[in-house]
Amino acid sequence: MGPVKKLKERGYLERRRYEALVFLIIFGLFFGYLGSEMGVTNLLNTLMRTAHDLLMNTVLFILGITVLTGALGKLMIEFGVVRLLEFILAPLMRPLFKLPGVASLAGLMTFFSDNPAIISLSHDKHFNSFFKKRELLSLTNFGTAFGMGLIVLAFMSSLGFFKGAMIGLAGALAGAIVSTRLMQTFLRNVNFEETTIAEEKQDVEKIRFESRGPTFQRFLNAILDGGKSGVDLGLSIIPGVLVISTFIMVVTFSAHDPSVGYQGLAYEGVPVLPRLAGYCSGVFEFLFGFENPELIAFPVTSLGAVGAALSMVKAFVAQGIVGTNEIAVFTAMGMCWSGYLSTHTAMLDTLGYRNLTSRALLAHTLGGLVAGITAHLIFVGLNWVG
Repeated sequence: MGPVKKLKERGYLERRRYEALVFLIIFGLFFGYLGSEMGVTNLLNTLMRTAHDLLMNTVLFILGITVLTGALGKLMIEFGVVRLLEFILAPLMRPLFKLPGVASLAGLMTFFSDNPAIISLSHDKHFNSFFKKRELLSLTNFGTAFGMGLIVLAFMSSLGFFKGAMIGLAGALAGAIVSTRLMQTFLRNVNFEETTIAEEKQDVEKIRFESRGPTFQRFLNAILDGGKSGVDLGLSIIPGVLVISTFIMVVTFSAHDPSVGYQGLAYEGVPVLPRLAGYCSGVFEFLFGFENPELIAFPVTSLGAVGAALSMVKAFVAQGIVGTNEIAVFTAMGMCWSGYLSTHTAMLDTLGYRNLTSRALLAHTLGGLVAGITAHLIFVGLNWVG
């Protein structure tokens, strides 16, 4: 090994040691503080019991929803309902989003399944040929604004908040418009080699989801394949729910009975996040109508995994701190921010423009905020009219 290579190797090892040291300091401070407040035994019991309760009472509930919605979504694709909706929605794409009509297919696919559907579409060269380069890159923002939409709507409606879920869907639409158009604006000064041909010369029917066989067999296959994809999706959210939600909740809630103190029960913790949010409580109440600072935990968690964020809603409902307005805001921001931290990177990397990820994330962050604000304003407007 030459001297230069030895120096490089030494520098790498030193960086790794520094990373390990910083990690241990942060890890120790975080859990040291929680342990000093709750007691180490209570903290460990709370973490394990919260994760177990989330697994049994929330993950399995969401899993049931993903299986049913997965089957429903596959049926709609198999028997042409998605194509019909695409035909109806296509004329709205250009005036609302500055996208060709076929872009509606991307929104519908992510709505009925999950954000990765937009990545699979980006591999279709014929589908890509409908778009100019700026439009194709902004399609990431458009598609991810509706990710897991059917699952989020079904979950919120199952808790008795159908009206709030529908208001949230309208808010997500507003967020999608802002996010998509902002991304196109951010790309205005980027030079691309345009290879797109005129849209009117292309055949939309070449973008196919083709299957063959008797109708009943197609029906059964659609249900089974859609249900299986729902199982895969439900299982994929388990790490996010158990890890992210558990730690978010332990810094969101406090002791169940302050007069007794910490008992190591599920959903206990040290309310660090509400204390921090309390400094901006006026802003959150003005923008989203949040009267309790704990509620900020939902949009924060949605940035990484909306499935994990959904697990918090039942706890909020049990505490009686959410109503139609909060559910509307949750739905709007949850759909808009459903795991976009991973999807944007993956799709832009697929298209060969990873360097534009920061612009896409900025545009979508602002779009998610607009989605929540719009949902709140719609709720207020409907109450005022009513």
